[in-house]
Amino acid sequence: MKDEGQTFSGSRQRIDKWLFFARMVKSRSLAQVYVQNGSVRVNGERVVQPSYGIKAGDRIELSLERRDLVLVVRAPGERRGPFEEAKLLYEDLTPPPDETKRLTAFEQALRAPGSGRPTKRDRRAIDRLTKDGD
Repeated sequence: MKDEGQTFSGSRQRIDKWLFFARMVKSRSLAQVYVQNGSVRVNGERVVQPSYGIKAGDRIELSLERRDLVLVVRAPGERRGPFEEAKLLYEDLTPPPDETKRLTAFEQALRAPGSGRPTKRDRRAIDRLTKDGD
């Protein structure tokens, strides 16, 4: 039986399989597309072959659609298991996302005066002006 803390220096695994087993992508074919498009770097070098072998200790930089990940391989995967099992395959070194100011729902709903469609209040004020002028 394999020990969770043990490193597997001699065994290699295909990068596309490992990405699938580690739950970084939804399917192995999608992992192959990411690799072939050059979205994966291993130890700083771009990898374009899905059959590229990775081993424990390799640093993987993965550019996904919404985020970039930096991972260190701990072990090869045996299957695509639950998230808790997949977490044991890597160490996540991804820097935290930049803190952007989140607007509240009220702040998002505010608009500059005079921009866009008139509000009900603006429309009533316009109606008062036009009726008085008639």
